[in-house]
Parts: sequence; C-alpha cells; structure tokens
Amino acid sequence: MVDREHPAVHRVQDALRASGAHTAAENVVWLDDAASTAALAAAALGVEVGAIANSLVFLLDGEPLLVLTSGAHRVDTDWLGSELGGTITRAPAAVVKEATGQVIGGVAPLGHPAPLRTVVDVALAAHPQLWAAAGHAHTVYPTSFDELVRVTGGTPREVVPPPG
Repeated sequence: MVDREHPAVHRVQDALRASGAHTAAENVVWLDDAASTAALAAAALGVEVGAIANSLVFLLDGEPLLVLTSGAHRVDTDWLGSELGGTITRAPAAVVKEATGQVIGGVAPLGHPAPLRTVVDVALAAHPQLWAAAGHAHTVYPTSFDELVRVTGGTPREVVPPPG
C-alpha cells in the first residue's frame, strides 16, 4: 500500500494552486502501480503515450534543465543542446533529487525547491489533455499544454529536429 500523504505530492499540489491550476491540484490521481515511464503511465490511464508529459532533468553546461517532453519520443540531446547554445548531458539521480526535491520516475513539472529553466515539447500541444507526474511514481495529474507552459514558465520548442 502506498502512503498517499507524500510530501513531494503536497508540494506539487501547493505549487499548482499557487499558479492558479486549482483543478489540476485537486485531480491528482494515485495509481495502483508505479508509473515510472511514459508507457506505464499511459497504460494505467488508458491514454496515448504521447499525452504523457515526461519531466526529464538534464544538465545544460552543468546547470539543471527540465525538459517536459511527449512520451512518444526521446529528446535529441545533441540537437537540443546545439539549439540552446550548449551541451546537454543526463543529470545524475542525486542532481535530479537536489534540483527538484523529487526522485526519478516521479519528477513533476513544478513543486521544486527553486525554479528550473524549462523547455516544453511543442509535440505535447497535439493532445487536448496531458498527464504529468505529481511528485511520486504513483501519481499523475491532468493538465493542458497551455497550462503546463504557464505554470512552469517554460519555453515551448521542438526537442527533436523537425522532419525534413
């Protein structure tokens, strides 16, 4: 049985409320099984994997960078790093925990100790309803592309090279 009083989830809900996303804050879903990947979350919710907003923490020239990407594809770190004017590497688990206050598999788009530079994958805009982690691997919340950009202060952009 999962403890449904997890402090990281409360911080995410508080951050959602503070940003005016009250509906999202009140509709956190606790899943029976951990949804530590987009495919697991999509299967548990019965939605397309592309509607899952993965929260991935990277390092851009040594500084944490949060990339909210569609579960339907992987971030092209070489391409995105070049687009952002630096080099992107995967952040170690300890850095993810320090930067977000959350562990890999449950990292939410917000509710972090301090704001993170955030990129929001424009591919997420293709889905009217998105699902994002709520601070724990057993939690997700519903949101929209516009709300995700607004509450994170993120920059919408491609995270893989456009076709052609």
